[in-house]
Amino acid sequence: MILTFKYRLTPTPAQRTALTRTLDAARWVYNKTLEVRRDSWAEQKKSMSKYDTHGLLPGWKAEYPFLQDAFSQVLQEAQERVDLAVKAFFRRVQAGETPGYPRFRGREGYDSFAFPQPGFGWKLLDNERVRLSKIGDVKLKLHRPLDGTLKRLILTRDRLGNWYACFVVEAEPRVLPPSPHITGIDLGLAVFATLAHGPPIDNPRFFRRDELDLARAQRQMATFDKDTPKRARAKRKVQHIHQRIKNRRNDFAHQESRKLVNRYQVLVFEDLNVANMVKNHSLAKSISDAAWSQLVREATYKAEWAGRSLVLVDPKYTSQDCSGCGERVPKALSVRVHDCPHCGLVLDRDLNAARNILARGLASIGINP
Repeated sequence: MILTFKYRLTPTPAQRTALTRTLDAARWVYNKTLEVRRDSWAEQKKSMSKYDTHGLLPGWKAEYPFLQDAFSQVLQEAQERVDLAVKAFFRRVQAGETPGYPRFRGREGYDSFAFPQPGFGWKLLDNERVRLSKIGDVKLKLHRPLDGTLKRLILTRDRLGNWYACFVVEAEPRVLPPSPHITGIDLGLAVFATLAHGPPIDNPRFFRRDELDLARAQRQMATFDKDTPKRARAKRKVQHIHQRIKNRRNDFAHQESRKLVNRYQVLVFEDLNVANMVKNHSLAKSISDAAWSQLVREATYKAEWAGRSLVLVDPKYTSQDCSGCGERVPKALSVRVHDCPHCGLVLDRDLNAARNILARGLASIGINP
C-alpha cells in the first residue's frame, strides 16, 4: 500500500533560496516542455513522448545555465507531469468530455517538485535532516516515524512560503481487530454527517467562522497599489487566513475519518458528484466549506490501511425512499422530517437517508442487514 508522510522543513535562508531556484527551474522545464509538445503537434502533427522531451534537457541546460541549479531527475519528473497531463487530456477527449488543454504554470500555480528515486539526489540522514542535491542538509522533524520502504520524495511550498517534505512509502497494512459495528453516512450542511448507527458529526463551518476576518483583510489589501510592500504584507495576511482555514479543515477530516475507521467495520458513503453540486450558487460556498470529498478520501485510505470496508453507493432517492417500507415519499429540500404515509415511520430526514445508504451498501457487498 502506498502512503504519504508529510513533515515540515526548517531550511536556512540559503537553503530556502536554493529550494526556490530548484522549483523555478522545474516550473520552467514544465512550461517549456508543454510548449514544445504543443508546437510539435500544431506544426508537424507529431506527438512527442516523455522520452523525446528527456533528450532535449542537455541542450536546454547548455543554453540556460540556471537549469544547473536543479538535480537532473527533478527536471525529468517535471516533464513526466506534462506527459501525464497531456495523456489525461486526450483520455477525457476520447471519453466525450470537453476538457481544456494543459496550461502553462505561473509562480503561484506550481508549488512542488519531486525526487523520483530514493538515494538519487536525496537521502534521509536521521530524524532531523534530509540531504537534497543542489540544496544541502535541510532540517526537519519526524513527528511520527516513517513506516515502510521509501519510494519518492516530494518537496512542496505553501502560499506562506513554508516548505514541506512528503515521503511516499510502500508499507504493509496495519489491520485493526474486527469490529461488530457498521454504519451508513449521509453528508449534509445543517449537520455535517448523520450516521445510521452512531452520533452525528456537527458541521464546523471553518470558512464561515473566518469569513468576516477574510473579507476585512481583502478590503484592506484592495486599498494598496499593486507591486508595493504594503500590498504584499496585506496579501500575506489574506493568505494566512486561507491557510488557517485549510489547516483546520484538513485536521477535522483526518480526526473524524480516523474515529470512523476505528469504530466501524463497514462504512457506506454516498458517491456524491460535488463538482455538479457546487453549480448551485446558493449552496456552493457551504458545500465547498463542508469538504465532503475530503472526508471520504481520508476515510478511504485509512479503511484500506486498517482492513475495513468502505463502500460508495448511488445517492439517488436516498432521502425520498422510506427506510422502513421502501416506498418513495417525495419531499422538498426544506422538509427536514421523513413522515411515511405508507408505514407510519417518522424520523429525521437525514437519519432516514443514512439508513437507506447503509442498506444499499450492504446489498452491494452481499450482506443482509
